[in-house]
Amino acid sequence: MAPERPRGADAIPLAAEGPKGLSSAVEPSPPAEPGSALLYAALDLGTNSCRMLIAQPKGSQFQVVDSFSKTVQLGVGLEASGKLSRASMARTVQALRICQKKIEKHGVRRMRLVATEACRRARNARDFIRQVRRETGLSLEIIATEEEARLAVISCAPLVNPRTEQLLVVDIGGGSTELVWIDLSRVPPEERARSIMRLHRGFNAQGEAEARVVDWISVPLGVATLKDQFADVDDDGARFALMSWFFEENLASFSPYNAENPREGFQIIGTSGTVTTVAASYLNLRRYDRTKVDGLQMTSDQIDLVIREYLALGPEGRRTDPRIGRDRHALIMSGAAILQALMRIWPTDRLSVADRGLREGLLYAQMSADGVLEDGPYA
Repeated sequence: MAPERPRGADAIPLAAEGPKGLSSAVEPSPPAEPGSALLYAALDLGTNSCRMLIAQPKGSQFQVVDSFSKTVQLGVGLEASGKLSRASMARTVQALRICQKKIEKHGVRRMRLVATEACRRARNARDFIRQVRRETGLSLEIIATEEEARLAVISCAPLVNPRTEQLLVVDIGGGSTELVWIDLSRVPPEERARSIMRLHRGFNAQGEAEARVVDWISVPLGVATLKDQFADVDDDGARFALMSWFFEENLASFSPYNAENPREGFQIIGTSGTVTTVAASYLNLRRYDRTKVDGLQMTSDQIDLVIREYLALGPEGRRTDPRIGRDRHALIMSGAAILQALMRIWPTDRLSVADRGLREGLLYAQMSADGVLEDGPYA
């Protein structure tokens, strides 16, 4: 399936290096009292997982009040049938009932509940959306690939280094991978993170001295769909190599960067369960700690070291490795194949790890539009 891509500019950017441990914008503090402030909810229903955050504005950031995350495997069998299965829909509705109870418990009135690639592709997605509304009372919205990419980008704004002139944000999902190339060279260094936030208006709403989206792409290959493509390859190492090269082939139309240019001023930010799992494995975290992972910088050599360790472990070793986790072990190699391909072809040897993504972007966009952040609205 060919990647989806809008027409982008042909500019060849100057390159650069990434940030060094900028502060996190999400504060997982003790729960706030329900009703003590205006609360916002953001739900991301993807091909593999159902995840939700409930948060309240706090200064220029937000404070998480409650959260939910569950592997629902909504997209199981979608590649072959083109439809969501009854079993996967039942699992998902069960998870969404829990989300509905949390929303009701906290009295949340402002929310966006979105579905992504699996629902974009499934022939029976509209029937599923109606079933969710009927059985849980929740109104899911299927968002387009551009909005998914845009929300992932603005969630990563706090990790943008003031020295960054060219930025690549990569969001590896269950059913698709979004890549956004942004030129920050015309933006004053102290304004670069804020200029990323202002992209909530759209990728084409760009003026002078603003972040400029050079190009973006949504590749219909994520950790679940890429794994399914090569499920018939028995050898673990061969399957990994094939997945990595196949993903790279799907990036052929997204090449706004000349790899021979210097690496100064270039930054990659990766956001996904794959990226955070690789980071946790590198740090040898037997119990996941977001404060140690979010904002971490990893070199390509460190990433390769973790991937080689995964291959040496084999499927059974990965299944029992506490750093990977039972929910992630079956998908980690397809995600690692995507990550390795990206690090192989882009002009930097560093990756900034972001434990944030679509949910955080949804929260920032809602709060910014309402003008409840100290530095907002980012209009």
